[in-house]
Amino acid sequence: MAFVELLADPHVWASFLALSAMEIVLGIDNVVFISVMVSRLPKEQQVAARRIGLLLAFVFRVIMLSFITWFIHMTMPIFSIGEYSFSWRDLVLLAGGLFLLMKGTREIHEGIEGDDQGTGAGPVTGSMTAAVLQIAVIDLVFSVDSIITAVGMADHIEVMIAAVVVAIAVMYLASGPVAGFIERHPTTKMLALSFLLLIGAALVADAFHFHIPRGYIYFAMAFSAGVELINVLASRKPRKANAPKVRRKSQPKD
Repeated sequence: MAFVELLADPHVWASFLALSAMEIVLGIDNVVFISVMVSRLPKEQQVAARRIGLLLAFVFRVIMLSFITWFIHMTMPIFSIGEYSFSWRDLVLLAGGLFLLMKGTREIHEGIEGDDQGTGAGPVTGSMTAAVLQIAVIDLVFSVDSIITAVGMADHIEVMIAAVVVAIAVMYLASGPVAGFIERHPTTKMLALSFLLLIGAALVADAFHFHIPRGYIYFAMAFSAGVELINVLASRKPRKANAPKVRRKSQPKD
């Protein structure tokens, strides 16, 4: 189908809008992970790391779309263990889920135990190379679900790439505010890390063909984020009742 015909087809526009919305929703996981990872870097490196991470997310998705015929075969079983059959997609999701569980657990442990305290190498002295490599790994995992969704919702690769571009643009706009909010409110970092554990568990479950509807996961994330936002707003209120009152000394009369 010619490009002009694609633009004139209302079904193409409908699939583009639906796929763009779905890709944006699926990108929430990516934004949370990137925001957590860049929070450990010095401020002068955080913007660059976010840009590199989102660029990698875009590149991985476009490369997979370019080899879409081969990519579809990633869902075909390659071996079985007992009653479970595993495809390349299952193995990627399993590895990514375990990585998120390991990374989330380690970050929570360091945040609570304070392993970095007193060493002069606090959480803002992480390696940019290590952060980018970890972002690249999880970008690859999230790209798998993203492209499988694209294949199921659109018939034209041009529509898929356009939807991916829109999703990455929204992720880019959202990643800065999300990372800034996490940096300004340290308690939200623990919440973000718990989201990573939740997403990691969902990916492992998917690898074993036990699908947890993403709507349940995103609702839980939205509800928790809403409660945390209320806590943040409530903590900003001046606590005049607890503030000590200073009494003025009476001036002596002449």
